Amino acid sequence: MGEVKGNNEAFWDLSYGLYIVTSREGERMNGQIATAAMQVTAVPPKIVVCLSKETLTHEFVVQSGKFGITVLDQEITMQEIGPWGFRSGRDIDKFRNVRYKIGAETGVPLVLDRALSVLEAKVIQSLDVDTHTLFVGEVEGAERLREGKPLTYDYYQKEKKGKSPKNAPTYHG
Repeated sequence: MGEVKGNNEAFWDLSYGLYIVTSREGERMNGQIATAAMQVTAVPPKIVVCLSKETLTHEFVVQSGKFGITVLDQEITMQEIGPWGFRSGRDIDKFRNVRYKIGAETGVPLVLDRALSVLEAKVIQSLDVDTHTLFVGEVEGAERLREGKPLTYDYYQKEKKGKSPKNAPTYHG
């Protein structure tokens, strides 16, 4: 892997949200925190997420060809973020103690706790970016659940004093 010349702190000025990305394979459901998610076209609406190849969610998106995104409220607690960002679905059932619904269009689980909006998408393209995969999805369903302030990565770091695991695109060693 190549090293960046200069100051890695420049990356801290890029703006991100913090989302829960979900998928399922058969009856098994999983989700994880992701910082790399955004809308890329309006008509037809398409979104992109970037997931580490090491995660169970990545495995489920590859197998099912579908994913969901939950836009989180900045009032979410670190305790509520914890299972999604720092635990593997190979070890725990992340949906055990949360409210969720199954997306009507794709069948993926959509987390409702601390959610402002939920989107569900069908993968139409993917791009291998070494340790991660970019999944482009055509939006099949979207719903705004309530108003609030979306959780940004900046707010997560500065106000919540949150960190990134080593397999996150935003990890700064």
